[in-house]
Amino acid sequence: MNGILSVCDLSFSYPEKDVVKNVTFDMGQGDVVCLMGPNGCGKTTLLDNIMSIHQASKGEIFLMEKPLSKYNRRDVAKHMAYVPQIHQVVFPYTVEQIVMMGRTAHVGQLGEPGIKDMENCRKAMEMVGISDFAKKPYNQLSGGEIKLVLLARALSQQARLLVMDEPTANLDFKNELVFLETIVKLNMMDKLSILIATHSPVHAFYFQEKGLNVEVIMMSEGAVYSKGSPEHVITEENISNVYGVRSRIFKEMCTDGSSIRSMALLGTL
Repeated sequence: MNGILSVCDLSFSYPEKDVVKNVTFDMGQGDVVCLMGPNGCGKTTLLDNIMSIHQASKGEIFLMEKPLSKYNRRDVAKHMAYVPQIHQVVFPYTVEQIVMMGRTAHVGQLGEPGIKDMENCRKAMEMVGISDFAKKPYNQLSGGEIKLVLLARALSQQARLLVMDEPTANLDFKNELVFLETIVKLNMMDKLSILIATHSPVHAFYFQEKGLNVEVIMMSEGAVYSKGSPEHVITEENISNVYGVRSRIFKEMCTDGSSIRSMALLGTL
């Protein structure tokens, strides 16, 4: 075990299908794990197991070196926060109210937020740069703004592990980069551990180039196909075998001596 999260030989099955098969990995403080794989490979189901939405058929999950099965939901929320891909709110809550919902685990559903809770939410909004529209109705925000609000809500939980399921889906290039830059800042400032499911191999390269400690887990048909550093896992051969896509990985040197990696898609096989 490695301190924050340990997934040990985890499997999950529906009555008619094995969905997750013998997955093992560890996360320590400040680690970033990028979970990759095509649609239907088991990424979201694995995240659901980690967040106690599903119960594993086999194996064990440890959160802060304690079996996840020993936690109640409120205590899990004190250590692990979730940023979903999609979040819809019907009522016209303000941004500030949505962020305050992240304090539920600390004050209880019927509890009254105190001065400490309000200060925590204010700091969370400052950290992701949304303080200017704290009073704005949440359901009037742009897609990029909504993602940042959800990130602030997760931060207000004061959890050490952030779990994200394709958080940049449907964002334009600029808002995607703003979100990634914010993740990098949070990791470097507070050493938050981040588990992120993504369809973009470039995300792992980006985090690595910014100096974060990154591991990539590429899944195929419910199992771990490859695991390791971005350059070890995100290869033309692996992209071909797992995604059925021809690609080219490029490495370019920058004027400051650093290097950047990018990927071009050439076509399906």
